[in-house]
Amino acid sequence: MKDKTIDAVYMCAGDTGFILDNSFGGIPQVCYWGPALGTLTPADVKAAVISNRESLDGNAPDDHVSSTLIPLESDGWLGRPALAGHRADGTSWSPRFKCAAIELPENCHIEDGVAFVDNQPVAFSATSEGSQLALKIFVEPFEQGPLRIRAELTNLSEFDYHLEELSISLNLPLEANEIFDTTGRWGKERVGQRRPVVLGCDLREGRHGRTGFDAPGFTFVGPKGFSFRQGEVWGLHTAWSGNHRTWVEKSIGAQQIIAGSEVLMPGEITLGKDETYSTPWFYAVHGYGLDDVAQQVHRWFRSRKNHPQTERPVTLNVWEAVYFNHDLPKLQKLAQKAAEIGVERFVLDDGWFLGRRDDFKGLGDWYVDEDVWPYGLTPLADMVHDLGMQFGLWFEPEMINEDSNLARKHPDWIMAAQGSTDAKDLPLQWRHQQVLNIAIPEAFEYVKDRVVSLVREYSIDYIKWDHNRDLIEAGNTQLGGRAGVSAQTHAVYRLFDEIKAECPGLEIESCSSGGGRVDLEVLQHTDRFWVSDCIDPVERQEMTRWYNQVSPPELMGTHVASTESHTTGRHSTMAMRGGTALWGHFGIEWDILEATDSEMSDLKDWIAFYKLNRDFLHSSDIVRCETPDETIWLHGVVAKDKSRALFQMVTRGRSAISPRGRLRFSGLNDSRTYTIRPVIVGNEPSGLVPPLWFGELSQADKDGRRYFDGITTTGSILQNSGVQTPRLHTDQTLLFEIVEK
Repeated sequence: MKDKTIDAVYMCAGDTGFILDNSFGGIPQVCYWGPALGTLTPADVKAAVISNRESLDGNAPDDHVSSTLIPLESDGWLGRPALAGHRADGTSWSPRFKCAAIELPENCHIEDGVAFVDNQPVAFSATSEGSQLALKIFVEPFEQGPLRIRAELTNLSEFDYHLEELSISLNLPLEANEIFDTTGRWGKERVGQRRPVVLGCDLREGRHGRTGFDAPGFTFVGPKGFSFRQGEVWGLHTAWSGNHRTWVEKSIGAQQIIAGSEVLMPGEITLGKDETYSTPWFYAVHGYGLDDVAQQVHRWFRSRKNHPQTERPVTLNVWEAVYFNHDLPKLQKLAQKAAEIGVERFVLDDGWFLGRRDDFKGLGDWYVDEDVWPYGLTPLADMVHDLGMQFGLWFEPEMINEDSNLARKHPDWIMAAQGSTDAKDLPLQWRHQQVLNIAIPEAFEYVKDRVVSLVREYSIDYIKWDHNRDLIEAGNTQLGGRAGVSAQTHAVYRLFDEIKAECPGLEIESCSSGGGRVDLEVLQHTDRFWVSDCIDPVERQEMTRWYNQVSPPELMGTHVASTESHTTGRHSTMAMRGGTALWGHFGIEWDILEATDSEMSDLKDWIAFYKLNRDFLHSSDIVRCETPDETIWLHGVVAKDKSRALFQMVTRGRSAISPRGRLRFSGLNDSRTYTIRPVIVGNEPSGLVPPLWFGELSQADKDGRRYFDGITTTGSILQNSGVQTPRLHTDQTLLFEIVEK
């Protein structure tokens, strides 16, 4: 349904409400974004619109300045412009858009110029006659709470339009005066950081050609001190796996926005007549506390048709067991032992393809190396399948070594900005590799053909898809070096989709030197992501804590590694390693042939516990509790009906006090009665001294679990009074099972 007479739209996404003011006759403005406002009349909505207009006084424009969904200088907006571009002669740099139509759901209610929309998409169209540009904005609310927005810009002129930026902007209340987002680096992804909102622009840019270790994830803004369980929160995520930016801007005119865009390199997007550029999707959330908005995102993920529908299989990846030393007898022993302890997916990592004895050569030559695998991968793949496990294989399809047959045959497929295939003109190497330009149709088809052929030949169930470098000087050599990050990003999404379409049931993991490519768009095309190349459980606890803001736990690859971390050198107990891996898609990254009998027994117990609880872990609401001491964390999941919960206490350091106060378990129902029991999986965590309320410890059941008696009490006691913390050594975990009586 199209309508040109709508002055305002009241839209609900679950428990979140939006009022879009369309009465300016141009691009609509968000004049309200917050909790749903209940049943409103058209007069109520119009009152909200008119009450959003500022007084006209002082040294200011003579008309109301609207910070619209795409704020422009032509509207009086003097902050970061949402649209930047021009024609070759310098014209059309300040378009003025007039609204032509609103596309509404057929069943929405319209009354007195106001449209009422619940959990259904709306689109706004506007045209700039003077600049010969057409704009379309798509707003799609979801019943789980999030809302996403994107825009399209079309050139209507015979003359090219050179686009520099197109962004989406949402208004924020001034009470939102503190920013929280994340940063990070290789091996230490997702570090939380806070800072105040100040006058001016707080800008985060990622120019890595991938999402980046330091990507903000969701950028959250709220009243100072907002936490997991408290404080009104607004958030925005730029869902894009290429160059991107997100910012919060506060003007001296008392306007405050949160916005995002793709970062376009110079000359990257030139629109010919009737050509269209589309922004990434931008996801907006509102709620009370970081847990609330995380739960909304998780529920939306789980509602998708392409969300993994099968139980997340226990996975063993052999990288830290063999590295490049592919010895079939050892790999077969690993597979046999893995099957014995309950592993369900076995993954062969880097080193299987032509000439790949180290990371200096071979990338791009996706043929099994007969010198290492004289009978192909069949002996291993068949054994893995015969043992009842899935078989997975590592690829890095977007990369190429200069020392490879592919590079020698197609040097123009290497991304470079100098317009030359000479080695001296190529970009700086990163991990001894360059980037393969899969936006070139022939390169795309080559990679697709090789991957699909191998999947079919060996009945591959799973691909670990790696991406081990940033894109530096990422130009299209066939076009003289023209910037190509945006085209490359679109091409990889398409490549994921086409490979999966030709290989039904195939799952793909997004790995990028660990967590270098994790965002809400790449996760629409893949089935899980690798959290980090650092598997040290102490580091992983913080990573998964903040990854939970952008992904449900079942999409996170969380593995048990060796006693000594290959990345940090830290030694960790099985209680810490198994207890940390539990809170995602459980797996192993470890040479289990070298494990002691005690470690193997514990690992088997953790696998059994994961299998027993994975359906619950991957369907419930995450909860991160406030604790009395910064050296302990308490987090878990609570069933949607609040009948059951599983929590974990983590000791993060030595405290200045001992004991460390009471644990209070959030997310329960105050009026119900629960039994809480500490759970021991395998050996006890180091240094455990139980408080009185633990009671007696049972004998181990058939799967190695032991339970303390615990206590039975009300949800109000557990949430508000809490229970005394046990004593534990540093870097330990302990589980608490809570079940309604």
